[in-house]
Formats: sequence, C-alpha cells, structure tokens
Amino acid sequence: MVRGGRNSATVSHSYFRQRHERPDGICFPFLTRKHVGMRRIRKGKVLIFAATTILASPVCAETCPDQIAEASRLVLVTTRSMDTQLATMQLFTRQSANKLWKRVSATEPAVVGKAGLGWGYSFLDLKDGEEPEKVEGDKRTPAGFFRIGASFGFAPPRRPAYIELKAGETVCVEDPSSPFYNTITKRSEIGSVEADDMRSSPFYRSGLFVEYLSDRATRRGSCILIHIWSAPDTGTAGCIGLPEERVRALQDFSRPGAVLAVLPETALERFQGCLPGAPLRTPAVTSANR
Repeated sequence: MVRGGRNSATVSHSYFRQRHERPDGICFPFLTRKHVGMRRIRKGKVLIFAATTILASPVCAETCPDQIAEASRLVLVTTRSMDTQLATMQLFTRQSANKLWKRVSATEPAVVGKAGLGWGYSFLDLKDGEEPEKVEGDKRTPAGFFRIGASFGFAPPRRPAYIELKAGETVCVEDPSSPFYNTITKRSEIGSVEADDMRSSPFYRSGLFVEYLSDRATRRGSCILIHIWSAPDTGTAGCIGLPEERVRALQDFSRPGAVLAVLPETALERFQGCLPGAPLRTPAVTSANR
C-alpha cells in the first residue's frame, strides 16, 4: 500500500544560484559579479585574469532540489511549453550526486495532461510570472521533481513493493475530503468517497506511482501516475502517458531512488547543473510512432 507523504516546504529561485562545481568534482563559490585576481606562475610571471558569472559549470548537488540532488537515476520529461500535451522522455544515470549525468536512452515520445503542465504544490516558488499551478481536476500534470514510487499493474507481483490491481478493491483516492487523498489503497478502508477503481482502466495494465506531495486543504491534485497512453497525440487527465512497452521498461529502470523531473523547456535554465545538458525538442507525431 502506498501512502502520501507530508507537504514539503517551497523553494525559492535563489536557492539554486549559490555554488558551482569544477569538472573534477570540487565545488567553488558561484561568482555573482566580475572578479579580478592574480596568480603567480613559473619564472616570476604574473597572470591577471578576470571572470564573470560562469553559466556552463554544473551546480553542486546540495544547491539542487532535494529529490534531484540525491538521485542516481533520472526520468526527464519535457514539453515545449506549460500548455502543450506532447512531451519527450529520456533516461539518465550517474555514479554519485556530484557526477555528470549520462544518457542511457533515446528520446522517446510521451504525453502529459490534456491542458499541459501546472507547477506542483511543493514547487510553487519556482514558477515564473503567470505560469499555471496544479489543482485537482485541471487536467494538468504537475511540474517539478518527484520520487518514483511503487510499480503496479494487472499482472501478479514480480518485483518488491509491486501493487497488483484487484477489481473493485484497489483504488486511488481523488476526494480531498478523505484522509486517504492522493494514495493507492483498498476500497474497504475508505468508504464511499471519490476514488479511481484502477483495475477498470486498461491504461493501468502497467504503471508507476509518482510520489507527488499534494495539499488536501487547497486541492492540489492527486493520483499522479505514469501509465499506458491512449494515443501518442492524446493527453491524460493529469498523469504521464507512454507506450506500454516503455512503461514496462521504466518499471525495470526505476529502482529505489529514481526521480522524475517534469518541466517545460522554458524552465530548464532555472536548474543549470541539476539536470543534463541542452533542452530537448518535442518530436513531431507521425505514423511511425503511432
């Protein structure tokens, strides 16, 4: 059984702009304005150098959101904007928190909510201007960084913490009036509150639970899942959709500690050094990937 966690504190933009890391893995202070110094070299010569803010160096892990700072496996889902349902997914691994990410998959098509993205409750301070926020029923997938929880599906368990969905029994609670809001549990434990009977949906034949920290009082969204899509150009009710074979592969990839990052490309620069390199582009939908 998966239980939702407590709400985490919001994080400000300045939190990510504090330190940098050299390619050899040693951190040094982030340079916020022009610095001029002197270095003595062989034969008594003096080298005078100037440095401005360095934007290309990776940021130290401790300056990134906790979820990504501690991760060694990353599922990166990006969209071109906050208001599109088409997305891409790539997988990355790294040896330790201060090492560079290594791509281990091709760019795969994915879909998010039919209305696009909305900043998740724990990441509202990261939004820029009028970017939308995630609320219950808005058909937006929460943007931010989230640990990936238990795998689930119709098949019998084949891995630790796997949830076998049972007809009329396994539900995900979407009713903010319930203390079980945003959890997968048993119908017998919640009574007659609004909940998604998971076995009744063919899209849940294989999936993964996203540990999205919501807020019941302000209805910040619930039951965020990675599951089978209905079509490569049709968004979800607020989850992430993939081809069935990719969902199953992701179940194998997402060992304990794996993190999901869901972001519009326009926000990637806010996390320089926390995420892998250049922005990803959303591929056009063609008959080849249908």
